[in-house]
Amino acid sequence: MFVPGENDVIDSHETYRPGDSQTDRVRGEYHYKNGYTQKIYSDAHYVREEDNTVPPRYYTPPEKPNREPKEPKPARKNCGKAGAFAKTLCLCLICALLGGLGGGTYVASRLTDRVDALQQGMDELKEQTLATEGSALASATATSGSGEVPASAIYDRACQQVVGITTEVAYTNLFGVSSSSDVSGTGFIVSENGYIVTNYHVIEYAYAGNQNLTVILHDGTSYAAVIVGVEESNDIAVLKIDAVNLTPVEIGDSDSLNVGDTIYAVGNPLGELEFSMSTGHVSALDRVIKTDENVDSIKMFQIDAAVNSGNSGGPVYNTEGEVIGVVTAKYSDTGVEGIGFAIPINDAVSIAQDLITTGYVTGKAYMGVTLDERYNAMYSQYYGMPLGAYVYSVEPGSSAEKAGLQAGDIITRLGDAEVTCYDDLHEAVKDFSAGDTTEVGIYRAGEDLSISITFDELTPYSTSDSPARVLPAG
Repeated sequence: MFVPGENDVIDSHETYRPGDSQTDRVRGEYHYKNGYTQKIYSDAHYVREEDNTVPPRYYTPPEKPNREPKEPKPARKNCGKAGAFAKTLCLCLICALLGGLGGGTYVASRLTDRVDALQQGMDELKEQTLATEGSALASATATSGSGEVPASAIYDRACQQVVGITTEVAYTNLFGVSSSSDVSGTGFIVSENGYIVTNYHVIEYAYAGNQNLTVILHDGTSYAAVIVGVEESNDIAVLKIDAVNLTPVEIGDSDSLNVGDTIYAVGNPLGELEFSMSTGHVSALDRVIKTDENVDSIKMFQIDAAVNSGNSGGPVYNTEGEVIGVVTAKYSDTGVEGIGFAIPINDAVSIAQDLITTGYVTGKAYMGVTLDERYNAMYSQYYGMPLGAYVYSVEPGSSAEKAGLQAGDIITRLGDAEVTCYDDLHEAVKDFSAGDTTEVGIYRAGEDLSISITFDELTPYSTSDSPARVLPAG
């Protein structure tokens, strides 16, 4: 079995050790034709007129011959009675014809009236249909476009809600000479009385070294800021300035985001170009990003709006002028552009509320074990043991001790999640809250076991007697 020696160096993680974060970065920020066959088309059955020898396929009736006029027959004489009868017959025919014409006129008049009435009814029905469709279209348009704000109006609004954050960090250079440097970032106002949300990494030097923080508004007014609380594992911090009647942001719903949605990022790139707006779209959702080796993975959404040093902590707006994210990182490499990341506002607001009310994020699951990160595939193969999270020690009185976990155990499963390393266990714990109960699969002395654990709550006072660092919940 793999057992670390006394001289072995333990390199693991824990959370909530205020003031123990050390780094040598001063201005750093997480930046995170071939041939082809052509078809020729022409008019179907087209033949030039001069080449056409087939008669056209249409019908012309033959002409009728002219008839020669016949000679009139001589008039008959002595037609007295016959003539009178003929006159009477003609008179009857004329009367019948006149009667028919009169009746036809009457019928035609009635028929015309009915046709006119029918046409009028059809016209009225058509007008009603068009009016209904127009109202529905207008309603749909108003609904789909309701709340959308021009980009210029969003920028005007942002200038009243976004702030610049600066701190002067003192350090000792390679020659042992004390020096200082300004670190700049962005934040946004969430309450009229001065609460401000930003990234933890924007103020981490001030937090670790108890340095002064300054918040600058768009009109140039500056305020001294105090740190209300930080959540290092999720890269969120809350500041407070002594001001009133400020303009807070309107919080949107990041769960309703879709890839392709238009977004606007407002911040202070390079710490010099204050209140710059960049436009882009949501490129992807649910990206799990690790901005530094010593911090936890964070679920973010990807954007293609320009993100530069100094933008961190600034808001991401939707087209309705609501904040739906916190600019946090970018992919920084030669030849790579337009890959930035933002923390969803739903997560950020939940964290900020806990930091304001309690000073830390409540309800996070905590095991109370210390893990040795040196245990990897090489050790697993060499000692003939399964991959997993190697337990270096167990905190007395913790949920891990109550569950029966022991030093030397290898955690291979937590709930339904397979565990092959520390990071797997860390991500699996994030799916639980304090008070939840689940099964833990472990390997102990050549035997696979399953035990039940009920999680404690992670607090700033959750510590371990081991020199190694305690596993956080997330």
